[in-house]
Amino acid sequence: MFGLVPFSRKNGLSARNDFLDLNSFFDNFFNDSFTTGFFQASHPIKADIRETEKEYLIEADMPGVKKEDIKLELRDGVLTVGIERNEESEDKRENYIRKERRYGSYCRSFQVDGVNQENVTAAYKDGVLTVKLPKSEEAKPKTHRIDIN
Repeated sequence: MFGLVPFSRKNGLSARNDFLDLNSFFDNFFNDSFTTGFFQASHPIKADIRETEKEYLIEADMPGVKKEDIKLELRDGVLTVGIERNEESEDKRENYIRKERRYGSYCRSFQVDGVNQENVTAAYKDGVLTVKLPKSEEAKPKTHRIDIN
C-alpha cells in the first residue's frame, strides 16, 4: 500500500569487503535511503507507518508545531500532511549567534489505497500526529478454509 520496504538491521557480523562496499556505494547512489542524508530538508516530517488487520496507522513527529498549523487532507487516494510555520520575531536585526530552527511550509504525501476514507481519524498530542486509516472491506485480509479430501 505505501510502497515501502520493511525495516531491517544489519547485525554487523559479516566480513568487511571494501571492494563490495565501493560497488554498493555506486549502486546505491540514487537510492532513496542513500540520498536521505543529502536531502533531509526535503522530508522534515518523519513518520512511522504500521499495519494491523483493521487499519493503517501513521505516526508523524512534529515537535514545536501548533495543532492549528497542521493541514491534513485526503484526496484521490493521497494523504497529504502539511505544516505552515511562521517566524514569530518581527525584528530581523536581532544579533543571532546561531539560527537553526526552520520556518516555512512543509508537506509530505502518502499513497493510501484500500482505505475507508469516510472513517479516517487524526489526533495530535505531545508533538506527534497520529492518523488512523481504517481498511476498506476489500482490503481486509480474508481467510478461506480449504477442505482437504
